[in-house]
Amino acid sequence: MKVLYITDLHGVESKYNQVLEIALSSRVDLIINGGDMLPTRPNFFIQDTFIEEFLNPYFNTINSHDIYYLFIPGNDDLKIHDDLLKNVADRYPKILYLQERLHKINDFEFIGMNWVTDLPFGLKDRARMDTEDFLFPRQIGKPVFSTKDGFEVIEDWFSYAKTLPTLQEELEKLVKPINMKNTVYVLHMPPSDVSLDVCSDARRVGSKAIYEFIKKHQPLLTLHGHIHESPQMTNKWHNTIGKTISIQPGQSNHYEKYLAYVLIDLETLAMERKVFHQ
Repeated sequence: MKVLYITDLHGVESKYNQVLEIALSSRVDLIINGGDMLPTRPNFFIQDTFIEEFLNPYFNTINSHDIYYLFIPGNDDLKIHDDLLKNVADRYPKILYLQERLHKINDFEFIGMNWVTDLPFGLKDRARMDTEDFLFPRQIGKPVFSTKDGFEVIEDWFSYAKTLPTLQEELEKLVKPINMKNTVYVLHMPPSDVSLDVCSDARRVGSKAIYEFIKKHQPLLTLHGHIHESPQMTNKWHNTIGKTISIQPGQSNHYEKYLAYVLIDLETLAMERKVFHQ
């Protein structure tokens, strides 16, 4: 089974169209999108329009080509639109919403999760403490949640975050696969300690909880994103944790004209990261 893995497209339509062209020319069986699917420019509150006017016909096209498309929202995708994303996906049998769900395709099981360790930026829809001893980063701007009426300010984010499940607890709550050795986890947040989490200022921000989860359970593959520049910073886009291969393709930013993606053969585990220049 051949997979095209991409992440962090942030609503850039040309990248979505390139993904479809590559999927068709490479004859993949499924596309996996690792999150941060929706636009944030000119503002966050155009995301529902993007879902209905772009993703809906886009999913229809992919479905018509008999290609599976599995996806999770990411930390920049407003949580208030999750139901809309699910509903649009449910219109097409090959389009599968993966957040905290398990989907089995042939001999492989796929499980997704998009919670991330708390980040400096204001939107906290999917932010969590990593573990109980987590140290919060210095904050930039006001912490907010999305609501249908706009952003709601969280007056004491640190106290509020301590009432939420940690990322470690969220991982253990996930549905359990039948065969872990044939399971692919799609986790927007990268693990710590394997050089897939390095920011442009050289900070390493990966999740200790995700690292320990992978080390303990040893799935076939884990797919990550979130830190666009990490492969450029470390010259690493994959690494191993025990027998598990963890992949982080990275992605271009809005001002950069390229698409990063990975092609994976799940039977042989042959894989290649490619960069398509616009």
